[in-house]
Amino acid sequence: MEARSRVVSSFTIVKGSLIEETYSIFRDWDYRVSKFENLRRVRDENSIGATSTNWALNVTKVMNRRFDPEDRDRPLVELAKAGCDREIWKPLLLYHMTRDEFLVRDFLVNWLFPQFRAGAYRLRADDVLPYLNGLRKMSDIEWSGNWSDSTLKRVGSGLLRIATDFGLLQGSQTREFASYHLPEESFVYLMHAMMDRDANAQRVIDSEDWRMFLMGAEDVERELLRLHQFRRIEYQVAGSLTQIKLPAASAADFVRKLH
Repeated sequence: MEARSRVVSSFTIVKGSLIEETYSIFRDWDYRVSKFENLRRVRDENSIGATSTNWALNVTKVMNRRFDPEDRDRPLVELAKAGCDREIWKPLLLYHMTRDEFLVRDFLVNWLFPQFRAGAYRLRADDVLPYLNGLRKMSDIEWSGNWSDSTLKRVGSGLLRIATDFGLLQGSQTREFASYHLPEESFVYLMHAMMDRDANAQRVIDSEDWRMFLMGAEDVERELLRLHQFRRIEYQVAGSLTQIKLPAASAADFVRKLH
């Protein structure tokens, strides 16, 4: 799968979060055939109930860009096939899709979270435009296509809509922050996934990834203490040493416990 972690693209943003479509496609995923064959079957059989052939094609294009169901994103597939509760599954979907969807992750981490901390009340697409224009100054990202002013506005609206789909915001034309709480099972999965990646408890606690769920390091520590109190995990801090013992050996093992 070609890495797109530093590509700024309007296509996937405008098409949206596709939460229900992704869940449906992964629920029916067939590991006996290739990714190409699975997505072709979605188009041919219209298993997602698309209103047009063009929309079904667009959905499969987004799926092809966003996910690697055979490897990195297999936990999402296994949980969908097992009928995982949508509210637990959705934050996992957001985490997985933002590992290659640069713009969604950067928007949530570096624009929306600071707005949340600053107490912003009403958010509109126009408020996002200075952030998007600022990205043009970054030399280490690749722009996909030339964006007109109308494209910028559509992307700004699309980013706010994605945040709303995942429960971080509420409203339609004008958005407000929702009262969001990361479900316990989702939090523990994300702890496993980040520990798989970093293998350092303090780095995981301080990870910017938590900002995608409107959480700072102090919020993560508070949740760890709560889970430790209820013996869901072990969390110990002694001076500069932080230790976390999770209920499974890896994120993949924890997924099996969630089945």
